[in-house]
Amino acid sequence: MSGTEHAETDNERKKELRMENPSGWLYLTQHDAVPVLVDALLDLPPNREFNKTELAEHAGVTRQTVGNYTDLLIETRLIEEVPKTSPRRYRVADSDVIRQLFEFNSALNNAGE
Repeated sequence: MSGTEHAETDNERKKELRMENPSGWLYLTQHDAVPVLVDALLDLPPNREFNKTELAEHAGVTRQTVGNYTDLLIETRLIEEVPKTSPRRYRVADSDVIRQLFEFNSALNNAGE
């Protein structure tokens, strides 16, 4: 095995290990549609309630895509269910995760200035 082949094999092994034990960031963003959904959440007015269809339209994805990731968004405390709503409604969560995500997004937006 050449040095290049060994390095590629080593890199693949490291990537596999990283995927088996992802950081919170990798866990969240390893799904293609999740960054788009998070971006849409960052663009919503405070306390805005929405259903899956409304979030899908706002994000430019299908309702099925939102449905596929709703549990993940709840689990990572990005959104929360609004109690006693039918059909089910959600809102951006009141959590440390979302506050820090807004701060991170603001820092990134201001980085080029």
